[in-house]
Amino acid sequence: MRTVYIVDDSQAVRERLIGMISEVEGTTLAGASGEPKEAVRAIRRLQPDAVILDIRMPGMSGIQVLREIKQVQHAPMVIMLTNYPFAQYRRECTEAGADYFLNKSTEFEKINEILAKVVH
Repeated sequence: MRTVYIVDDSQAVRERLIGMISEVEGTTLAGASGEPKEAVRAIRRLQPDAVILDIRMPGMSGIQVLREIKQVQHAPMVIMLTNYPFAQYRRECTEAGADYFLNKSTEFEKINEILAKVVH
């Protein structure tokens, strides 16, 4: 069983992702948070296999969260999911260790496909 943690400040997005994750056989929700600092603590404690992470959030950017969670020995696979799919963000996320960089507007549905690959 693979576990997934969601970090997005939008309750609606978190709920949609939770529903999507429940559809991927072999995948379960480790947790979800709209608060980046809380999420970093939870991810360190829970050690999920994958994290779905928004870039723009209040208090701490998703890129900062990415850098923090990729510092651990068994870092999770990270899917960056953003409404700001600009080249500089893509480059910065890739350099910080993001495994995927998806546009919320056009690539949201790819999440299940990616998670299914990770499980199998």
